[in-house]
Amino acid sequence: MKLHWFAEASYPDLPKDFRASGESSWVTTSTRHCKPEVVRDMSQMFIRLMQQADREGFDGLAMNEHHQTPFALTPSPNLLAAALANTTERAAILIIGDSLALYNPPIRVAEEVAWLDCLSNGRVISGFVFGTPMDTLYCYGIPPTELRERFHEARGLIEKAWAAEEPFAFNGKYTKLRYVNLWPKPVQKKPPVWVPGSGSVETWDLALQNDYCYGQLSFSGLHSAKPLVDAWWEHAAKSGYETNPFQLAFTQLICCAETDEEAEAKYSEAVKYFYRNRSVHPGFESGPGFRTEKSVRAMAKYAAQTNEKLPPEEKARANAGEMDFWDYDKHGFIIAGSPERVRQRIEDMVKELRVGQLIACLHMGNLDEETAAMNTHLMATKVMPHLRNLWSDYEDRWTPQAVQNARKLSEVA
Repeated sequence: MKLHWFAEASYPDLPKDFRASGESSWVTTSTRHCKPEVVRDMSQMFIRLMQQADREGFDGLAMNEHHQTPFALTPSPNLLAAALANTTERAAILIIGDSLALYNPPIRVAEEVAWLDCLSNGRVISGFVFGTPMDTLYCYGIPPTELRERFHEARGLIEKAWAAEEPFAFNGKYTKLRYVNLWPKPVQKKPPVWVPGSGSVETWDLALQNDYCYGQLSFSGLHSAKPLVDAWWEHAAKSGYETNPFQLAFTQLICCAETDEEAEAKYSEAVKYFYRNRSVHPGFESGPGFRTEKSVRAMAKYAAQTNEKLPPEEKARANAGEMDFWDYDKHGFIIAGSPERVRQRIEDMVKELRVGQLIACLHMGNLDEETAAMNTHLMATKVMPHLRNLWSDYEDRWTPQAVQNARKLSEVA
């Protein structure tokens, strides 16, 4: 099994009454709350934590793209990737990912990923994402009915540019370029591609047909994810594809400490901060045409199945930051406790969901750096060594070969 380090780079200094004020945490959040010196300190902290994760032996360092929100101050994942590509040695630079429809022209993604792959000596994973409605429709003004067309056109251009050895012209509906001539070329002939999703059947087909890794990136844990993940594997099997665990990535908030009591003491406030400040105004959560009718119907079915395990009123309490710490753990929003308890819970979860790429969220909300560093160290030294052999019978085609070779050399040493 592969272990990747990730955290939403949440602004840690929102006022205590932010949720009660009724402000949306996305799109229209007042910038009067933002102190540049806080952003500086938190950004440097995240870089230090990811550099630590590289030294501790994590397989990947993950970063994403969001806009106009204190929930995740990562407007360009490629900027963070550049800071890490030159200051780390072994871990994959896992970009999950670039919102392709927001780039004009999207050839810029191909150029930047290729440059990052050279800088990191072949360690880049390129994520292609449709993006949230908040980011794409409301922050960047992309018409919802154009989003998928723009994404697929951009994806085709990027992959063709990586492969081409001579200049070519590109005459798309949204992008028209007389000369496409990529300098530099990536070290990897084609960087592995990951596609995060939230349950769209079309995204499943995209991942399966193109041999991309599919990322079920939620923060609601096992109980909420299981109906969707089960449906993904069923769809893959029915479509004639191998059900390889390494083709599925899953995010999980983890709160590890030396004892269960210490975990509650150190993480409880940060977990509640994380959930209560994700209050997106309902008007920003979607838009006409953002999802196809097929996906809307499928997601309604999965939501009904989820409600059987996690009642809506419990989910509402969790998202308001009102749930007890161990209730967050019981319902799967977090995995918390001593290293042995965390190890067992993770093992049960990844076996039940058939996950080969675990994206461990080891910082959340307003957690302090010392606790996040402890979390990272305990996961690397006391949890992950016991899980490494899971899924060893399967080929991992979605982690760069340079990263896998580095892992083998470290194990021999």
